Amino acid sequence: MKREKDTAYGINRLESKNARAAIIQKISADFNLMPLIAEAYYNQISDYFAQHADVQLTSGQICYEAVAAEEPAGKHIALAKKVSCRLTLNDVQDDLQVLADYGLAGLRRHRILRLTQEAYDQDALLSYEDLAVLLTTSPATVKRDIRALKQEGYFVMTRGAKHDMGPGLSHKTQILELYFKAYTFTEIEQKTNHSERAVYRYLRDFTQVATLHHQGFPDAQIRLITHLSDRLIREYLSLFEQYQDTDRMTQLLHPEPAAPKKGDLQ
Repeated sequence: MKREKDTAYGINRLESKNARAAIIQKISADFNLMPLIAEAYYNQISDYFAQHADVQLTSGQICYEAVAAEEPAGKHIALAKKVSCRLTLNDVQDDLQVLADYGLAGLRRHRILRLTQEAYDQDALLSYEDLAVLLTTSPATVKRDIRALKQEGYFVMTRGAKHDMGPGLSHKTQILELYFKAYTFTEIEQKTNHSERAVYRYLRDFTQVATLHHQGFPDAQIRLITHLSDRLIREYLSLFEQYQDTDRMTQLLHPEPAAPKKGDLQ
C-alpha cells in the first residue's frame, strides 16, 4: 500500500528545507511580501540569472553584457535591454597566425571583426567604447582600425553603424555600394554580416527610389511613397548618379525581358 507522502516521513517538511525555500523565505521577510509573490520573484530572478550569469564559456572566451541589436538609437544606455554575449578574446591558433602575418595592428583589427560578428550573431551590438575596453586600447584607436577595415572593403557591425548614429554613410548605402562594385552576395554577407535576404531588401528599396527619380518624381514625393528618410533618399540618389553606367545598375533598373517559353510561341 502506497504511503501518504507527507504523513509517512514528513517529506513535504523536508523539501521545504532546501536552498530555494530558504531564499524565498528571505525575500518574503526582507521585502514584506506574501510567500506566493516572493516565490514568483524568485522564479523570475532565476530566469534572469540563467540568461545573464549562467553562461557556458570555452577557452579564450568571456561573457560580456552588450546592448541588444533591437534597441533604437538615442535610448539611454541604462534603460536599454542588454544581452549576455559569449565573445572570443583569444583564439590561440588563429590569432597567432594573424599576429605573425600582420603584426599587432592586424591582430587588433582581426579581433574587431570577430568580436562584432559574434555579438551580432547573438542579437547584440558593440560600440567603440565596448571594443576599446575588450581590446585594452582607446576608442580613437578602434575608430582608426574600423576606418582602415572599411577601406579594405569590410563592413564592421557596431552599434553606431547599425543605427547610423555617425555623420558617415548609412550601412545600407555602404552595403549597396559593394553590390554595385560587383561583389557577390556571398562576399557581401562575409564582409557585412548581413544576410542575402537583407541585401535584397535594400536593393528593393533602392530600386524604388531610383525608378521614381528616373520618372521625374521630386524627392518629397519619393519620401511619401517609399517611407524612407530624406537622408537615405539623398544617399541612394547619389549612389545612382555614381554607378548609373555600371552593368549592375543596368541589370537592376532595366532587366532583360524573360525569354518566352516554348508553349507561348505561336
